[in-house]
Amino acid sequence: MAIMITDECINCGACEPECPNTAIYEGGADWTWGGGTALKEVEIDGGEVIPGDAAQTPISDEFYYIVSDKCTECMGFHEEPQCAAVCPVDCCVDDPDYRETEEELLAKKSWLHQEA
Repeated sequence: MAIMITDECINCGACEPECPNTAIYEGGADWTWGGGTALKEVEIDGGEVIPGDAAQTPISDEFYYIVSDKCTECMGFHEEPQCAAVCPVDCCVDDPDYRETEEELLAKKSWLHQEA
């Protein structure tokens, strides 16, 4: 599963630099597939191919947020999700809407970083 940031977030920013996939963004900030990954382009729903550096709409305007499709729970990098480990208010929690197996998370990591 991916990690999500709840509305209890105090916007301290401690989580953002800890993410090895750059899946965490400040509220209101555009995000990109390529940021923190090796993706140069991405095929999105409907078969459209977009550049990896194309700005995507923020998921939250108010709080830091995690792009679920970029979150690997730090699998392959760390023993535990680093955002949750450093969060002073414990608002980085499992996202019940995104359940993934360890194999799926590792495959996502390989895709994001274009590992052979």
